[in-house]
Amino acid sequence: MSNSTPHEFDLELPRGDLWIFGYGSLMWNPGFPYVRSGSALLRGYHRAFCIYSDRYRGTPEQPGLVLGLNRGGACRGIAYLVAKQQIKDVLDSLWAREMSRRTYCPRLVRVNLAGERAQALTFVADPAHPGYAGRLALEEIAVMIARGVGARGANTDYLVNTLRHLEALGVRDPGLRKIHSAVKKLQSRSE
Repeated sequence: MSNSTPHEFDLELPRGDLWIFGYGSLMWNPGFPYVRSGSALLRGYHRAFCIYSDRYRGTPEQPGLVLGLNRGGACRGIAYLVAKQQIKDVLDSLWAREMSRRTYCPRLVRVNLAGERAQALTFVADPAHPGYAGRLALEEIAVMIARGVGARGANTDYLVNTLRHLEALGVRDPGLRKIHSAVKKLQSRSE
């Protein structure tokens, strides 16, 4: 018997414990209990500021941007192992947090954890959703992040926390560093 997912998403989850792959705010604020965690590599997707945020990191009048996974490339993040008996509560919590607008598609993906391969649940950007920003120019991303403030704080804090946690994993993300530099330039001009 497999674990079930909430709502209409019919994923065939692995039996037993469940790995969850985080690549953005789940790295620094998972918000759920887990047995262990570790650095993980996902191939076939890359991290991108491609999801409009009109609640957590922006408003409808001044949306911010949050990360999603787009096809192609590779992405380093953190995988969390959730105990079988906690999966239902964790999934309910994750669905409330990540799936309220349906801008993501939950997917089971293969990740590499220190040489060990595992199947993990993650959230991939849905390019058909109106909340999907697509590929934006660096300047446009920087402006939205510099101006975005929502219920969970400044969009710049989201970017800085993501960078900080990637660096703690030993990951240097040149794309995010360019965005951070562009945001800092915009902020220094407005002071």
